[in-house]
Amino acid sequence: MHQRTARPLDPMSDAAIAASVVPLPIEEVAEKLAVPAKAVYRYGPHKAKLGLDFVSTLAPTGKLVLVTAINPTPAGEGKTTTTIGLGDALSRLGTKVAVCLREPSLGPVFGAKGGATGGGRAQIIPMQDINLHFTGDLHAITAAHNLLSALIDNHIHWGNALDLDARRISWRRVMDLNDRALRQVTIGLGGPPNGFPREDGFDITVASEVMAILCLADSLQDLEARLSRMVIGQTRGRRMVTAEELGGIGSMVALLRDAFQPNLVQTMEGTPALVHGGPFANIAHGCNSVMATRSALALADVVVTEAGFGADLGAEKFLDIKCRQAGLAPSAAVVVATVRALKMHGGVAVKSLGIPDVAAVKLGCANLKRHVENLSKFGLPVVVALNHFTSDTDEEVAAVAAELSPLGVSVHVCRHWAKGGTGAEDLARAVLEAIEKPSDFRFLYPDALPLAEKIETVAREIYRAERVDFSTAAAAKLKEFEAAGFAHLPVCMAKTQYSFSANPLARNAPSGHVLPVREVRLSAGAGFVVALAGDIMTMPGLPSAPAAHEIFVMPDGFIAGLS
Repeated sequence: MHQRTARPLDPMSDAAIAASVVPLPIEEVAEKLAVPAKAVYRYGPHKAKLGLDFVSTLAPTGKLVLVTAINPTPAGEGKTTTTIGLGDALSRLGTKVAVCLREPSLGPVFGAKGGATGGGRAQIIPMQDINLHFTGDLHAITAAHNLLSALIDNHIHWGNALDLDARRISWRRVMDLNDRALRQVTIGLGGPPNGFPREDGFDITVASEVMAILCLADSLQDLEARLSRMVIGQTRGRRMVTAEELGGIGSMVALLRDAFQPNLVQTMEGTPALVHGGPFANIAHGCNSVMATRSALALADVVVTEAGFGADLGAEKFLDIKCRQAGLAPSAAVVVATVRALKMHGGVAVKSLGIPDVAAVKLGCANLKRHVENLSKFGLPVVVALNHFTSDTDEEVAAVAAELSPLGVSVHVCRHWAKGGTGAEDLARAVLEAIEKPSDFRFLYPDALPLAEKIETVAREIYRAERVDFSTAAAAKLKEFEAAGFAHLPVCMAKTQYSFSANPLARNAPSGHVLPVREVRLSAGAGFVVALAGDIMTMPGLPSAPAAHEIFVMPDGFIAGLS
């Protein structure tokens, strides 16, 4: 233990860079948004929650900018970093701005991806707190979700008055860590005192319907109503059973009351940031909370938010699910790419990314262009942010601009990682110009379209698939959901983030493929139907060299190794 904590801190690490800045008192950050002191509930000197009695009175009036990206690669894209850098740049240009982000999950923090607070000179702080326990929101969601799990098995133990079929309980347990061993478990072993044995499993907390509900509800009353509507399983007669029938919804709301309040922190340059909620984008809807976004739109003139992973996942669900339910209409979208990532999509191996390769850049731009084309289907003005690396050549950058020129989209090289907000001012000016253009925002599909056709529309229009192959069970479930009155719901696609297809190895811009939908799940409380495509898992596993191996506490208590 002594040897581990005595290791020197890398001065170029994100943790060290973040620690080099003295944060403003959270009250000063709140003042930038004209939040009264009585509405600021401090969680220490540098983070706070905004009181519900205050935010519930606010009416959105600002312009909303969505930051999304190309399909992620090991080369890195920097979507969150760009969101933060753009916010800082807008602030430097005199715009009253707020940044809205998701809360990190401990799964990727200790797994492969790492933290979610940005990087370099474009970070939100205090990064250690935000990446770990923060204000306890994810713990509260975990507790509320598992309380319902306990109530289900308790109900069966004490006579099963609802006639629940233990084989058809769809409500799984959750925890906010990656642990593949918990994907499928058997519970209730050990005889009558321990209940009835049955098969169960764990999802990661950020895939929980409770998380989705917390992020989509617009009031405590709406939160309670949505929790009540959740379907937890079926009776032996195949009737759907809701959470309300089990009782305990009031207790779940009590656990979630404080978590429902938006969190306020700041960037390294003191720009206000509302960081609240965190559903995964590859297995959930991938957006921060409606409460935070609507609050920010009422408190700032421009709000910069992000949707998880590439635009085929996060942006599509942000637009078709969150905006549909919350009545939001973005004014513009920013697509983030890097020369390095484009070269990977063009077929270059990771070890060769530092070698100039204009041809590979041009080839990989097919991925970028498809995302731009897809966003235009929603009627949004689009700007491209090219996140700069020192290995980028002028010829490679020029190639990206040339490839995007026929689409009428401007490309802006950004250096916010190294320079903070000043490195993204060109991008900020382009965004300010874009949000003044007429908006023709529209959804990809109407509510009235049947569920299977909604899935097929996303697959055809966004993924460029030739067709969707529904498993027999998935097709039957969709008809069952429609018969039960859920045909009007939007669909939440759960698939790999690495490709337009369900094959994570198919980079760049595959088309004409078949999208296999093996399972569908009803999230009646959240208000969408989840379609699981390919081998996507709702409980990730740890990689062979997890980030947990590199995190340590120094003798002075400083947590190092976070990124």
